[in-house]
Amino acid sequence: MRSGVRWLGVSLGFLTIIPLHVIASAAGRRDLVPPLFLGFMGRMAGLRVRTEGEPRAGALFVANHLSWLDILALAGTSRATFVAHSGLAGHGALRWLCNQNDTVFITRDRRGSVAAQVAQVQAALGDRPLTIFPEATTGDGTALLPFRSSLLSAAEPLSGDVPIQPVALAYRDAAGIAWFGDEPGLANARRILARRGRIDLVIRFLEPLSGEALADRKAMTAAAREAIERALRL
Repeated sequence: MRSGVRWLGVSLGFLTIIPLHVIASAAGRRDLVPPLFLGFMGRMAGLRVRTEGEPRAGALFVANHLSWLDILALAGTSRATFVAHSGLAGHGALRWLCNQNDTVFITRDRRGSVAAQVAQVQAALGDRPLTIFPEATTGDGTALLPFRSSLLSAAEPLSGDVPIQPVALAYRDAAGIAWFGDEPGLANARRILARRGRIDLVIRFLEPLSGEALADRKAMTAAAREAIERALRL
């Protein structure tokens, strides 16, 4: 019953938001509706979000990653956009949804693609924060995975121009909501929507990196991971 009500809410949300998005886009505000929609979808899924600290305008967020809920929460609270693996672009409906929120698709493992990634990130930066998940996948909620410094290659030339801001996503029941291993995405969505009660999440917007932490991508990676780990008290 609970899952059915939430799926109904999601469906009604789609039907309501699409015409609003079309109108806003025609008025030159294509960026207005998608973050509101994603935040609404998170609430329908049971998310109750509290924030600490301030998201910096135009920042490059470096965040831990547990679930697709992370995207709904960050977009809803800070209007963030996201860097995603190009594999997601192969799914028609998902690609369309990602494109509405100006997702940047990159090919992480292709040699010689770093320059193109830097150009993509530079083009995507603006008033809205852009989010990188340097774990490159979701974890099980009990510990941080290693951060891949290659994912911060695109940030290295930008470190003096934009805030590089670590963001810690602290779920009360992190292990219970984490999407990892071989669990299919649809099965995870069904499990989350069928949960009892609320999903409490604290988003901690930490101080942007400074000084020696901006020396290079490896320094940024290590400093961001240490700050997030400390904020999560792992």
